[in-house]
Amino acid sequence: MEREQGSDASFDAAFTKAVDLGNKLADRDKEADLWDIADGLLAGALQYWLYSRQPCADPRCTECLPVSTAEGRMAELQKLIRDLSEESEYFHSPNDANAGRA
Repeated sequence: MEREQGSDASFDAAFTKAVDLGNKLADRDKEADLWDIADGLLAGALQYWLYSRQPCADPRCTECLPVSTAEGRMAELQKLIRDLSEESEYFHSPNDANAGRA
């Protein structure tokens, strides 16, 4: 996935803070369901992402064209999710149903 030059520091800071927040919430409540924490973090991230991708008021803006409709925003979001997921060290798990066993 390609990010603009200079945005890597912002991306890394946001990524780190989100992971840290998830860990803090899990540490604070040992009985909390990790999936609930992760789902809540994801829901908040989605809200912020959708907010940040609102097109400007110019219907001819070429920069906003990919996100100028709800369907366009969803397509951009799905591509981003796929790219970020595949880059994750947690994308594959030794316990995956399709993992080879020797």
